[in-house]
Amino acid sequence: MNPRLKICGIRRIQDVNYLNLHAPDYAGFILSKPFWRYIDPGQMKILHELLHPGIRRVGVFVNPELHEIRDYARFLDVIQLHGEESGEFIRLVRENFPELEIWKAVRVRNPEDIHRADLLPVDKLVLDSFSENSHGGTGTLAPWDVIVRNRPEKEFFLAGGISAENIRDAVREVRPFGMDVSSSVETGKCKDVSKIRAILEILRTVEGA
Repeated sequence: MNPRLKICGIRRIQDVNYLNLHAPDYAGFILSKPFWRYIDPGQMKILHELLHPGIRRVGVFVNPELHEIRDYARFLDVIQLHGEESGEFIRLVRENFPELEIWKAVRVRNPEDIHRADLLPVDKLVLDSFSENSHGGTGTLAPWDVIVRNRPEKEFFLAGGISAENIRDAVREVRPFGMDVSSSVETGKCKDVSKIRAILEILRTVEGA
């Protein structure tokens, strides 16, 4: 089966037009401040209405309050928690938004990071690279070797520096459920339709997990 593709950091109408043209599986929206790709609820409503219904909407939050998730929940299929959210908080999210999937992003340094996340009450994981200064979007490769040797039980997306140049190797070596890309399909901090097309063309010819 070909791995799924999530294109994250969608923030413009033009970005949505590109996704509608090439149909990745998931579109990711940054819904926490102060990240530069952040979009407010009004912008989210517009992009949600324009995005093809077959593309699932993923809201990315970093250490949110429940009311912040609630402002966006009606536009989403998935809540992705990308901070230091506890198991207790995740259970509260599950109770308040039972209709939505919950994913937990993990900035992987060692096997324990993966094992701890695998025990959380979430549907899927996003395994990303670790940075002291950022919760994501650094363009740095995650430690594939650590992930391969410590595969979680849960389905997971591989994030962190995935591009057209390395996505084929990433699929073959790591065998994730899906790939998560953002900056590698941008030019000048804007989504680039040719890069989106290129990465999808490669992904659709490679057998995954």
